[in-house]
Amino acid sequence: MKKPKFTNGGIYHIYNRGVEKRDIFLIVQDYFRFINNLIEFNDTKSVLPSNVRYLIRNPKTITPHCLEVQLLNNKSKKGKEPLIEILAFCLMPNHYHLLVRQLVDNGIVKFMQKIGTGYTNYFNQKNVRVGPLFQGRFKAVVIDKEEYFKYLPLYIHLNPFDLIAPEWREYKLNNPKRMLSFLEKYRWSSYLDYIGKSNFPLVTRREFLLEVSGGLKNFKKNTADFITALNLKEIQNLTLE
Repeated sequence: MKKPKFTNGGIYHIYNRGVEKRDIFLIVQDYFRFINNLIEFNDTKSVLPSNVRYLIRNPKTITPHCLEVQLLNNKSKKGKEPLIEILAFCLMPNHYHLLVRQLVDNGIVKFMQKIGTGYTNYFNQKNVRVGPLFQGRFKAVVIDKEEYFKYLPLYIHLNPFDLIAPEWREYKLNNPKRMLSFLEKYRWSSYLDYIGKSNFPLVTRREFLLEVSGGLKNFKKNTADFITALNLKEIQNLTLE
């Protein structure tokens, strides 16, 4: 897939998966680590996550609760200059989705290089492996129509359905209420923050998409309506899969 030209202020759907479709998140700590990287690496300056050496040296001593506290207390540093705004995200066992806005020249490329290199180094050292972790360079599509801003974040947040009802991609869902309840229990996305349940609020800037959707209550309602109608045809060219 040919990448679009990245421009400041432009919004893009970014995606990558594990090489040979392998899982890139094996345990809870891996999800926390990647989410921590989304915060730490979003800076024009070079940064090293504060927990990198400890995680590699004693990975079995870290509990999910310990990592969660560290992540949620990871306040923005003074003088930090973000490369991008992360509008939405979702992590799946073998891939991730990001919806981002570029803030500075070459910001997306620099950020994704940090993410790719940093997380691969962590994963390889922790799991005693070598070689690439991701399937080539990240994929990206420019989002430039108003309806895409409304529906693409919903699609990104619905990706966890693959874990319990993969038939949703064929427009088949037998119990929409059960699926909506499942989304509210899935931690590894920005969906909870978008419906007013604080999860990883430091990762995303939500004002723009909430304005497009009409606020927190409407965001949840729009998600429920989207699940019920389940029509992906209008955004299929933006889903990268």
